[in-house]
Amino acid sequence: MSANPTSPGPEATAAASTAPVDSSNKRGRRRRLIGVSTKMYFSASRTEAFTRSVVELLSSPTDTLTLGDDDVDIFIIPDFVTLTSVISIIRSAPEGSVARRIRVGAQDCYSEDFGAYTGEVSPAVLAEVGVEFVELGHAERKRLFAESDGRVGEKVRGVVRNGMVPVICVGEMRKDGGIEGAVGEVVRQVEVVLKGVGEGEEVVLAYEPVWAIGGREPAGEEYVEGVVRGLREWEGVKGRGERVRVIYGGAAGRGLWERLGGEVDGLFLGRFGHDAGEFVKLIGEVAGGGGEGGE
Repeated sequence: MSANPTSPGPEATAAASTAPVDSSNKRGRRRRLIGVSTKMYFSASRTEAFTRSVVELLSSPTDTLTLGDDDVDIFIIPDFVTLTSVISIIRSAPEGSVARRIRVGAQDCYSEDFGAYTGEVSPAVLAEVGVEFVELGHAERKRLFAESDGRVGEKVRGVVRNGMVPVICVGEMRKDGGIEGAVGEVVRQVEVVLKGVGEGEEVVLAYEPVWAIGGREPAGEEYVEGVVRGLREWEGVKGRGERVRVIYGGAAGRGLWERLGGEVDGLFLGRFGHDAGEFVKLIGEVAGGGGEGGE
């Protein structure tokens, strides 16, 4: 289906949002990326309190974080209801502070900009209010709402059309295929979801093995490194160069960034990042060292 003709189009919506994300830094290296999704765990008041705590911690002139302009991108993905309040809190941070650089994302969107789609969320409206990232294709949405890779791809195109960056969740269902089997499955997913997306568009791939979600045994670092390395070597990703960042979306705690050895470009946190202090400490790890992320 085509977008409704009353849509303001990508030019208008992109102009209403903040400056576009640039995935490479001044040294020609992929910028590191770390973010957190609150999923549906937080109340509105808790979301705002969490955001204020993160902003306060990243606004202090005595903060131990020393982030240059080209070191790391930070994002928070709250629920839809609190999106605009989270954006307002971040925009109230002191000019020039690390907190002011936090980007805001949405947990999903529809593929069309406007129309008779009751209950859906327009990517054009998300861009208009200042959203810069949109998470798509999470395993929970595939399991609970039967979203196919083809449907995710339609949403990806809607996000890109409106000047935002898709954070596309990918991962293999089973472990028994080993690294080679996992790479093949993930490549097939990426090939479908990126169909029709120009090579110059900014894309983030959030890799997490589906079999490890909520499991007793997390994916080992060597396994994650091997799958990510194989994904990068596939021409569909390799040909896009610095425009694609691959981050790890599995269970993450302090020290994981260093153990992954710089094979990934960042971390996408769930519940472990729901404590503001821990989130900020992990930002410091990703920004300050423990791997050469994206050399």
